[in-house]
Amino acid sequence: MKILLPTTALLCLLGSSLALAAPFRAGTATVDITPPVGYRMSGYFHERLSKGTKDPLLAKAIVFSQGDVTAALVCCDLVGIDPKVAQACRNEIAGKFGIAAENVSVAATHSHTGPQYWGALRDQFHKAAVATYGSDPQEEFDYPAFLIKQLVSVVGTANERLQEVSLSTGYGHETRVAFNRRFLMRDGRVKTWIGLKHPDVVGTAGPIDPEIGLIRFDSVAGRKPVAMISNYALHLDTVGGQLFSADFPFFIQQALTKEYGEGFTSLFGIGTCGDINHVDTEAKQRNKTEAIGEMISESIIKVLPDLKASADPSLAVRRAVIQVPVQKYAAEEVAAAEKEMEKFSAKDTPPTDPVLTYKIVALQAYKEATMPLEIHAFRLSRDVAIVTLPGEVFVEFGLDIKASSPFETTLVIELANAAPGYLPTKKAFVEGGYETVNSRIAPGGGEAMVETAIGLLRELHEAE
Repeated sequence: MKILLPTTALLCLLGSSLALAAPFRAGTATVDITPPVGYRMSGYFHERLSKGTKDPLLAKAIVFSQGDVTAALVCCDLVGIDPKVAQACRNEIAGKFGIAAENVSVAATHSHTGPQYWGALRDQFHKAAVATYGSDPQEEFDYPAFLIKQLVSVVGTANERLQEVSLSTGYGHETRVAFNRRFLMRDGRVKTWIGLKHPDVVGTAGPIDPEIGLIRFDSVAGRKPVAMISNYALHLDTVGGQLFSADFPFFIQQALTKEYGEGFTSLFGIGTCGDINHVDTEAKQRNKTEAIGEMISESIIKVLPDLKASADPSLAVRRAVIQVPVQKYAAEEVAAAEKEMEKFSAKDTPPTDPVLTYKIVALQAYKEATMPLEIHAFRLSRDVAIVTLPGEVFVEFGLDIKASSPFETTLVIELANAAPGYLPTKKAFVEGGYETVNSRIAPGGGEAMVETAIGLLRELHEAE
């Protein structure tokens, strides 16, 4: 199989030279992106209509600026980012605020209690509603247009609030709430969610990432903390129900606001957790959302006095787009899946294999033999970097990137700018399991992405 790696033309280093005296500035803003009650909710393979709001869905932006370089990161309480929405936002941001579209990364936290505003399932539910009612009563509100407006607005506000800041970074450590959900069976196969107590389970099939990556921004003029980016590898599927919710990052914001005061902004970037969730299969009870948020917050607050000041801010951005092969299905398989997809809207005839059916239909969005994977690397200083990746990325890939990074502190955030399904390892494709059935890429695509990300980090570290 041929993996298409980025060419020189696809790589762009922006702001490689900075005036030594240029201050490093940052600004943050928050905006509500909660849909109206009744809008469809995402996260599962059945239609779920919202009945209210447990806590608001938010988009939080941080804009970085130094010399002639400006960049932005937006973290949204959504299950994923529609690539069309992301690109529309970035183009409008570039036009309105002069921040290059290539310097903006829009990431989802992967909350399973947010809106279902695009994708194959949304399309099926929308089609069924129109067939029944003549229009879709759940989409009288144009959420994608609203989302674009809010995301552009929050970046603009953050850009207006730029102030000189200093950086402090480090890692917390948390092992109580994250568990690898893939289990190795005696016959050599891997099954997802089956649990350690099953008699045929040998053990877990992979690691977790216990590190909580932290970057704190302190106002130079005000001499106080104003924002923090935290990064941890754990699926945001801990709430359930029919109320909109940001999941456990809501409680991290509460804890850090109590620590630092009103006006402090907590941005959460989800780590590579395609094979990680919150279920301890040996425990009698599952951890609840608030408890998870409190334990992660406790582990963050514990290390705040130990965060290391970064004395050499040096903002630069690298971006690469690689093309990786997608899985292919015969025309008759596609036709059968499209027919089976209609059962998702039926009450009494559920689809035989919903995961495979959904994946085959979703794959039809890629008209070519490959799909693009966009990778960003942001250098904030000589020892601090942030990587953003698309998709639900296996934890092993995030661990590999951090282990190979030349930066002392590296945050790896998934589900940025697109949500092309699961990105498993070659090993996982051999083993099987839910994540590989639900993956759209061919084996090897994830490894190509990791190689590219590491290359970007090394080039940033060596650049002026």
